[in-house]
Amino acid sequence: MTVLDPDRVTVRVPATSANLGPAFDCAGLALAHHDVLDFSVAPSGLVVEVHGVGAGELPTDESHLVVRAFRAACDELGWAPSGLRVSARNAIPQGRGMGSSAAAVVAGVLGAWALCPDVEAIDLDAVLRLTTEMEGHPDNVAACLFGGLTLSWTGDAGVGADSLPVHEDVLPVVLVPDATLSTEVARGLLPELVPHADAAFNAGRSALLVHALTSGGLLLEATEDRLHQRQRAAAMPASLELIDRLRAAGHAAVVSGAGPSVLVLARRTVRDAGRPAGEQELGDVTALVPDGWSVLPLDVDPTGARVSREAREVSSR
Repeated sequence: MTVLDPDRVTVRVPATSANLGPAFDCAGLALAHHDVLDFSVAPSGLVVEVHGVGAGELPTDESHLVVRAFRAACDELGWAPSGLRVSARNAIPQGRGMGSSAAAVVAGVLGAWALCPDVEAIDLDAVLRLTTEMEGHPDNVAACLFGGLTLSWTGDAGVGADSLPVHEDVLPVVLVPDATLSTEVARGLLPELVPHADAAFNAGRSALLVHALTSGGLLLEATEDRLHQRQRAAAMPASLELIDRLRAAGHAAVVSGAGPSVLVLARRTVRDAGRPAGEQELGDVTALVPDGWSVLPLDVDPTGARVSREAREVSSR
């Protein structure tokens, strides 16, 4: 007969783009571009395999971020597996502002929660809390966990998040350069204080952003920012130059997360002379992208991280 294997689980985690212009540290978008990781309990030791993005570059010992997140969740659960095997098939670019570290943290924590024999179900509130502690802010991990347009916040009761569906007309296009950028370096360029007028401006644009992404309109106006993009231009001048060109041409372009990738919130229903929906704007965006950048038109991932188990055949005797 066929049963679910209790000692093996697969976790699929999406790429994410945070901030989305004005909503610094409190909004993220899940993208249909995934890392897929297999976790299994082994008799002893640790084996880490990395395929795809990061193969031959990422560590394969206890310092691997997925393993560190798995161990942190095990500590939370009071469980110590005899051994661990992790096989990662990575597609999310590393160090490009597409949430690769958030995906790794979410995958590791979910993998531990799903494999732990002492729990019946994954506690998503606890997973959000732990992954936020590891990342330092909830925007990417919340979007990775819950999918869609995810709003997140912290308060006296801890961290919270809620996900909203994105209008079907919105087409995220990620423009990925060859260069990488450390999130720590990018955040280090931000000033400790900002003018009240700029804070008020971004608060208004953040509210408009929710309307724009759920209605499919006003995307250019809703993605204006005064708090973090210009302040980090020295670390990614080519990204800001590209954003300026795109926005001058009417495209809703922003820094993706901490950069240096650029996110364009294009529209699927733009038509010109009978061309297919969305083809005109995507073509116009691509024409403005310099050599050496990749263009990734992606769907929104509406569901976020997913955990599945493999079936195996066992004797019925």
